[in-house]
Amino acid sequence: MGNRRRATERGRTRPAVIGGMIAAVVGGAGLGAYALYGGGAVADAGSASDAKPVKSGPLSAAEVKSTATAFLTAWQSGDVEKAAAATNDTTAARTLLTGYGKEAYIEDVTLTAKKRSEDTVPFAVKGTVAYKTLTKPLAYESQLTVVRRAKDGKPLVDWHAAVVHPELEDGDELVTGEAGTPPVKALDRDGGELTTAKYPSLGTVLDGLREKYGKKAGGKAGVELRVIRAGSEDAEGDKNGKSDADSNSTKKTGASDKNPDKTLLELSKGTPGTVRTTLSPALQATAEQQVAAKSKASAVMIKPSTGEILAVANSGHGFNTAFQGSLAPGSTMKIVTASLLIDKGLASVDKEHPCPKYSTYGGWKFQNDDKFEIKGGTFKASFARSCNTAFISQAKKLSDDDLTKQAQQVFGLGMDNWAIGVPTFDGSVPVQSQAQKAASLIGQGGVRMNPLNMASVVATAKTGTFRQPYLVPPTVDDRTLAKGSRSLSADTQAQLKELLRYTAAAGTAAEAMAGLGPDFGAKTGSAEVDNQKKPNGWFTAWKGDLAAAGVVQQGGHGGETAGPIVAALLKAGS
Repeated sequence: MGNRRRATERGRTRPAVIGGMIAAVVGGAGLGAYALYGGGAVADAGSASDAKPVKSGPLSAAEVKSTATAFLTAWQSGDVEKAAAATNDTTAARTLLTGYGKEAYIEDVTLTAKKRSEDTVPFAVKGTVAYKTLTKPLAYESQLTVVRRAKDGKPLVDWHAAVVHPELEDGDELVTGEAGTPPVKALDRDGGELTTAKYPSLGTVLDGLREKYGKKAGGKAGVELRVIRAGSEDAEGDKNGKSDADSNSTKKTGASDKNPDKTLLELSKGTPGTVRTTLSPALQATAEQQVAAKSKASAVMIKPSTGEILAVANSGHGFNTAFQGSLAPGSTMKIVTASLLIDKGLASVDKEHPCPKYSTYGGWKFQNDDKFEIKGGTFKASFARSCNTAFISQAKKLSDDDLTKQAQQVFGLGMDNWAIGVPTFDGSVPVQSQAQKAASLIGQGGVRMNPLNMASVVATAKTGTFRQPYLVPPTVDDRTLAKGSRSLSADTQAQLKELLRYTAAAGTAAEAMAGLGPDFGAKTGSAEVDNQKKPNGWFTAWKGDLAAAGVVQQGGHGGETAGPIVAALLKAGS
């Protein structure tokens, strides 16, 4: 995004405070109205003398009520200094609360507290956003938590930007004015408009498209109340003097590249520019339908021969796990590891390969699911059944950076240079040693991926060459797509495809992939996560010129949870 033109005029004379006169009782259920009008509880909250012993231990209900009431009353009346003094970060609170009135142009604020839950008090916010001749009502819910200050025991509001608005993160700003970025009208590959009404998963994607292409697509900005992320060009541009021409469109810099600015309220509509994407309307609809059946599921489909992204969906719409998730991929990572072992002559499809119940490396004892073993079996049998020890047993023959190099050079992972058109996490395969090195071979340890990464991995295995996935064609903005420094050798690719075909036909992926052959391949995965009863279930597969991957968090075995989602996508695209 470019530099936002900060508003400097207010249209009509208004007091330089957050809100006007108190319009409603702040002490809603659980707070007590007496606190609003100078009752003893408010005065007592901050009047302890130095002679009194420092309070410690859990907060009382009265302390929580009086502290919350003091803060909300001061905020509502426009007394920024008093409101900030009721928090444990006076400077940050003063800055954001001042900006609430002077930069966000929010006035006539009414705060209504609701029933507290232990030390947390939820509250409703109503106000008016007034910019020049434009006004629009604003209403939302937030909450605050009261904590005890260690040095004197005083109860204070635990300050975070989210207290002011739940969409804010610490360091963010609220600004009303002519938006720094015009809206965009995103189109699917057939020319149809992409909207969140039709495709609920695409909210974060559409935000990302606007962030990157709003100014380039020919639109005109409207007037909006927006969250400006810390480190974004809107927040920093005026300070560092950079223009759009100074920035590299393929380089990821600043927090906003991963977390776009967000529109909270539109006072006047802008004129959108148009951005065409590679999404297939039919496949996007299928993806949305499939993930909606799970509480935390994500899926991506791409075209291996080109890298075009055909569908992306998440059952939770607040974060784009499919593109930006950072999760251990479990045994789906064995695709990368298998290619490494074949390259180094440490494994071959039809050669005998050890799959014992246990394998120890770096002081850790690894085992297979249900402690199974395969006596006298081949590497193909171990791969198809997802034998952990078949991979762990080879750790002693590998250098610490071998897996990292294979992931980066052949599969394009972990370089932080993908330029798909919206923010992504490009996978991470750090150099590790000892037990963590062994765990990385089976997609645990420090390895982190998302469905976009794993769809790309199986697509690379299918074609032999990494083609960076993309959502917006690179011709739109002349950006350079990431490339691998080498392709799979013909022999390694042939063996890898055979492993994946066999797994889809007769291994752990067979049930989900039934009826999709013969030009297909798949790999299942289950990734253990600390403090989770069930592992995350992973599945990645190809059929013809389609590749897809999915994850169901806390789902269990990938073949049973993510497998049906991926298979449904492949069937829909056939």
